[in-house]
Amino acid sequence: MIPFNKPFLTGKETFYIEQAVQSGKISGNGMFTQKCQTFFETQYGFKKALLTTSCTDALEMCALLIDCGPEDEIIVPSYTFVSTALAFVRQGAKIVFADSETENPNLDVSKLESLITPKTKAIVVVHYAGVAVDMDVVMQLAQKYNLVVIEDAAQAIDSYYKGKPLGSIGHLAAFSFHETKNIIAGEGGLLAINDEKYVERAEIIWEKGTNRASFFRGEINKYGWVDTGSSFLPSEIIAAFLWAQLENLSVIQNKRKTIWDTYFNALQVLEQQGKLRLPQIPSYASNNAHMFYLVCDSLATRSALIAHLKSKDIHAVFHYLSLNKSDFYLKDNVEEILPNSDCFTDTLVRLPLYYDLNSKEQQKVIQAIKEFYA
Repeated sequence: MIPFNKPFLTGKETFYIEQAVQSGKISGNGMFTQKCQTFFETQYGFKKALLTTSCTDALEMCALLIDCGPEDEIIVPSYTFVSTALAFVRQGAKIVFADSETENPNLDVSKLESLITPKTKAIVVVHYAGVAVDMDVVMQLAQKYNLVVIEDAAQAIDSYYKGKPLGSIGHLAAFSFHETKNIIAGEGGLLAINDEKYVERAEIIWEKGTNRASFFRGEINKYGWVDTGSSFLPSEIIAAFLWAQLENLSVIQNKRKTIWDTYFNALQVLEQQGKLRLPQIPSYASNNAHMFYLVCDSLATRSALIAHLKSKDIHAVFHYLSLNKSDFYLKDNVEEILPNSDCFTDTLVRLPLYYDLNSKEQQKVIQAIKEFYA
């Protein structure tokens, strides 16, 4: 069976975990946490980077940092994972769903301004498959209406918009190191802070509402409960695992890009024949090879393709279900018509893409797809 995903190990993960254990400090914010955070601040220019136990936690920190509540509206793409919306729903905010573009699943920036009301507090963009949303448009609207921009960059490590690292453009950003991502720690995430005004409070929220981080830096002589917060920081064991991955970022990225390019070049003929659509990378965006997907012409075709690949021992999968049609959302809201999001819900299929996918296996996937469309 060729799986959809297979976690890649560099070989140093357990070595660094053992180092962390032997150091006598395996709770959060130790040596490996600092190494990882410094890496992100140096590599991508974030003003502050804080490791979290998940991308969901990083998004929940964003919701706390912007003080959103029942009087606020948050614009979120419908075609995304539930965490993107849930982080703000938990604070009582109202979610306003944005439709996808026609050519790719990112939110349609041309319709963004029409969603803004006097109650809008923030725009959350998701860089689907690591491909950038048109951030100039988003940031101009945010400045015009005095809004916060949060980048859900769960899939977007080491990807760029006009040469700027994704996650460094909005006021806040969240990354994921789930085992399905390019760089992994099993679970794990990161909050990136680009607006200085959020830095101090973010550390407090991160440390369960205390000013403990300031205490350990010697800035105060005692620490206490000063704000809301939770236990958002991961253990040193997770950070040690992550550090082994970050040391090999360029190696991992280069291999994934080679696999992505092989799929694209081999399947272009089917797109030219009008049988499917391949991912579209806008001129302003880079490609971090987070995933390779196809867009079929219908739900029936996609279901048949997935079944065909399964019969060949190849595991391909669909992706998100439009959140505007979810049972939870519809309990208190009327269903919205978002045709592009619904289209991707019904027609997008993701192919196996992981570091250890070898050439023979990839050619088997490609051949099976060509057989289906023959």
